[in-house]
Amino acid sequence: MPQTVCSGTMFTTPSGFSPHLACAEPGEEEEEAPQEGPGPGACLADGPAITSASLDTLIQNLVPTADYYPEKAYVFTFLLSARLFIPPPELLARVCELCIKQQQLDQSPLDTAKVRKFGPKILQLLTEWTETFPSDFRDEKMVGHFKDIIHRIAPCDEAYWKTLNQVLQKLSQRLALMSQGEESIVKVSLNASSISDKLVAFKTKPPPIQKDMLSICNDPYTLAQQLTHVELEHLSHIGPEEFVQAFVQKDPLDGTQPCFSDQKKKTTNLEAYVRWFNRLCYLVATEICMPAKKKQRAQVIEFFIDVARECFNIGNFNSLMAIISGMNMSPVSRLKKTWGKAKTAKFFILEHQMDPTGNFYNYRTALRGAAHRSQTANSNRERIVIPFFSLLIKDIYFLNEGCANRLPNGHVNFEKFVELARQVGEFMTWKQVECPFEEDRAILHYLHTAPIFSEDGLYLASYESESPENQVEKDRWKALRSNVLGKT
Repeated sequence: MPQTVCSGTMFTTPSGFSPHLACAEPGEEEEEAPQEGPGPGACLADGPAITSASLDTLIQNLVPTADYYPEKAYVFTFLLSARLFIPPPELLARVCELCIKQQQLDQSPLDTAKVRKFGPKILQLLTEWTETFPSDFRDEKMVGHFKDIIHRIAPCDEAYWKTLNQVLQKLSQRLALMSQGEESIVKVSLNASSISDKLVAFKTKPPPIQKDMLSICNDPYTLAQQLTHVELEHLSHIGPEEFVQAFVQKDPLDGTQPCFSDQKKKTTNLEAYVRWFNRLCYLVATEICMPAKKKQRAQVIEFFIDVARECFNIGNFNSLMAIISGMNMSPVSRLKKTWGKAKTAKFFILEHQMDPTGNFYNYRTALRGAAHRSQTANSNRERIVIPFFSLLIKDIYFLNEGCANRLPNGHVNFEKFVELARQVGEFMTWKQVECPFEEDRAILHYLHTAPIFSEDGLYLASYESESPENQVEKDRWKALRSNVLGKT
């Protein structure tokens, strides 16, 4: 069914996050020293060396030196999760302060040999930061800190200025593309909000008055390809930080103030993606309920079953679930005579794949298969993995709710954030796939702009197609005809 985001009420079953994570229990005491490996962030590629530590210790582990650079997994994990405790500009300021102190960058003359060993490492860290979390650098303070630290080491090697300019140029281009993408998503969302329950009146009119999907595209594989275009376009705009910011709330064990007000919780792209899922649900239901003749409605059902199957084969599980959800909406499922005319064996197989039983066991198994195919793929076609997004959000929500951000001794529960980074990192890999299918602008335009029914409109169209079966439905039909069509 259509989904909402950022609300605890949308989630009804526990997710499959790792049960061994350090979760806070009432009255639990943690007096031991931070559990750390032999070196800062050591061995994170093989398993977290740090399960918990103070925020200061974790920041120190992020800071490179002439002889040390943190594991890439640690950098991603900490930059993703640290924003729950400290705003990115303040974090970067702390990193720069530690660099200045440790490398004695405020003294003259500088130790040129030492700085030349340190310089490439701090540049690498800041480059990774701009590439993975570019939206952090929309804050001018971030760029200011970046320039300041390079200004301090540049006297030892003028090439640092060149590298800085290259990084900032790429960052500027990326931020510009992100802004354009967000603006286009907002524009598309406004167009997609077109709801026209008055179209129910067209059910008795000649077909040319209202276009339908089959008149735009009658090939299931082609439509599945275009749906994949839409999905990957949405995914490309979602930053990893949005998964953290979606569930930011005050932690009772955290004495600091939340880092994000409602205005700063940037989850625009994530929310737009959920709206797309809902739109596709309603579009499928509208297309099925709209035709006046039972035979035509059955053809539409069979068509979308085939589209759903092609989405499954491609690895587009989000569109697959949206189509199944649309076909399972009550105004559609009550059309018993229509369903009786349709060939539905393939539909029940697909439903089985997306069955929520066992915390979506069948789907998770299929997702693992698609992920394995993606890892060994030789083409972008085989690399496509588009997860059922609302379930991914649910998993992250329950990980967040099930384990405290801080332990009772005030340490950051870093093991929780390693699991969070694993889930988000996998998604980040999938979203970078370039869609291998050619765009069909007519189909894409229809998907984004075709009018859809509201829930009331769907019920009215459903009753107009197959008469109400009981008094409750008859009363609702009468009320809907009066409210929507102005008929009695």
